Amino acid sequence: MTAQIPEQLWIDGEAHAMCEEPLADWYASTGRKPDFAPMHTACWRGYIGEWVLEDGRLFLIGLEGQLGDGRPATVEALFPGSGGRVFAEWFTGRVRVPQGELLAYVHMGYESVHERDLVLDLEGGVVVRRAVVHNGDSDSGSC
Repeated sequence: MTAQIPEQLWIDGEAHAMCEEPLADWYASTGRKPDFAPMHTACWRGYIGEWVLEDGRLFLIGLEGQLGDGRPATVEALFPGSGGRVFAEWFTGRVRVPQGELLAYVHMGYESVHERDLVLDLEGGVVVRRAVVHNGDSDSGSC
């Protein structure tokens, strides 16, 4: 499997990569998985989600991709009447946010290793625990 393009997560006004796909839990809980047109091998899921953490709560605020019928994949297309913003109440799990220099590139999924990971545990879309995991230091200071 090819390394995958991560979702995007905004925290305190800064964009970060997010190595988790919270919409997969929505599919599982509702039994509804939209038909996304394939993007390329670095995005098997067919879309890139844009998320934001506000007051410790996770919201889906954007999608990039195309549905199988040719329409743009948008938050409104998946969640009609949402106004393009949805609280991720369905998501309970762990979100890994890689930070710092890339230490080891792994050509599979989200397995690459960075200097540290911000780990967020969520229950019902609400952050219940935050931790930073240190994975090592970059020898060269560059990617």
